[in-house]
Amino acid sequence: MIKKGMRRQIVLHYILVVFLALLLVEVIFLLAIRTYYYDSVYSKIQNHITTAESFFHKYELDGDNNSNLQVLLERFTLDKTELEVLTLNGDMITSSTGFQPDRTITTSDVPEAVGGSIGRWVGRQSGTNESVMAVSKMLQVHGRDTYILRYLTSLEGINNDLLNLTLLSIGIGAAVMAVVIVFSFGLANSIVKPLNNITAVSAQMAKGRFNVRIKGNYKFEIGDLASTLNYMAQEIVRSNQIKDDFISSISHELRTPLTSIKGWSETLVSGGYDPEETKLGVSIISKESERLIGLVEEILDFSKLQQNQMKLSIGIVDVKVLLQETILNIWAKAEKKRIHLLLECEDGIFVKGDANRLKQVFLNLVDNAVKFSHEDSSIELSAKRLSAIETAIMVRDSGIGISDAHISRVKDRFFQVDALNGGTGLGLAISQQIVELHNGTLDMVSELGKGTEVTVILPLTEKLPEVNSDQVAQNQATLPESDV
Repeated sequence: MIKKGMRRQIVLHYILVVFLALLLVEVIFLLAIRTYYYDSVYSKIQNHITTAESFFHKYELDGDNNSNLQVLLERFTLDKTELEVLTLNGDMITSSTGFQPDRTITTSDVPEAVGGSIGRWVGRQSGTNESVMAVSKMLQVHGRDTYILRYLTSLEGINNDLLNLTLLSIGIGAAVMAVVIVFSFGLANSIVKPLNNITAVSAQMAKGRFNVRIKGNYKFEIGDLASTLNYMAQEIVRSNQIKDDFISSISHELRTPLTSIKGWSETLVSGGYDPEETKLGVSIISKESERLIGLVEEILDFSKLQQNQMKLSIGIVDVKVLLQETILNIWAKAEKKRIHLLLECEDGIFVKGDANRLKQVFLNLVDNAVKFSHEDSSIELSAKRLSAIETAIMVRDSGIGISDAHISRVKDRFFQVDALNGGTGLGLAISQQIVELHNGTLDMVSELGKGTEVTVILPLTEKLPEVNSDQVAQNQATLPESDV
């Protein structure tokens, strides 16, 4: 007995389908053979009646009733078949066997013959219980005497042949089923064995052994399943490595400002320092605290995005004002490396979104551009309409660029092209998700040694807000002349 499982289900279903198909084919075949044999007997008798009747009417002679009956028996007799002459009421007058029972024939072929057609009946002969076929035809003699000619033939020989044919077909069907059972086990094993292998490897993966792989060149859906699980394990290993690198990196990032804060706090507590040194210490503590807050906020933002808990304050955002504010926030950092921030933006470009979150995106993009740009270089911010429904905002630098090996992974969470530059590796991942929350896209094009271009495409809003010209003028006045 096959134990419960997929192998058993496959074998049983396969056998059931083939069995039902064989059963249907054999039933149809045997019915067709039976019908063919019976119709052959009926056609033979029918053709004989037609031929004999035509000959009888052509050469019939006058005579008394008894002589007419004798002529009928002579002219219409058929080998291995009893011929009976009946009245229209079904009473037997005579027969070719000489047996004249005093009884009335009530089978369905007689009324059919009286109706003018050739009657046919198949059933059991009363008394002998023999399987027979009766064929009846009405015949008129000299235009005055009408008789029913009834042929009665045995079907026992045909039924025996049909029985032998049935037994033969059953034997063939049993042989076919035996072959099917053997092949069904082979088919089931070809499916179940790979699945058992995949299940065993998956169980090891579930225990944390992600270095194992499913081996074997499987085809079709099973091959796809094996490839998917192998890819999943590979991605888990990669994600774990990225996570470990992130933990190591973030630990370093947190430890550095905490060390500075702790060191200067202990120094200031000990006292004896002049006001300038005290001011420097407090400044460093404040700066490192801001750095810690930024790291924590970045991690919290990423956590909210992963859990779909980030809430946006949607409003109408002036893209030009947004980019001007971005430059103002990053200008001091760019000045330290003598990097010029250039803005080129069409007027009247408005998008619907959260101004603070969109500013976070462009601050991160420009900050990355400053971080990886050379001294005395420039960074361009531009915005233009792509169509009536979209706008493109670009941040272009001429810095160190990103290699082809890293460009496809640079937006992955925790990934850092250069871990020595610090950071959590979450900035671009967060930026992309924020852009996607605004129904936009973020694309990057970079060439190693020549720079990077980041393009953010956002949908334009249909409703144009009232622009505060005084605020725009104030923002422009605050920027250095060379950078506007």
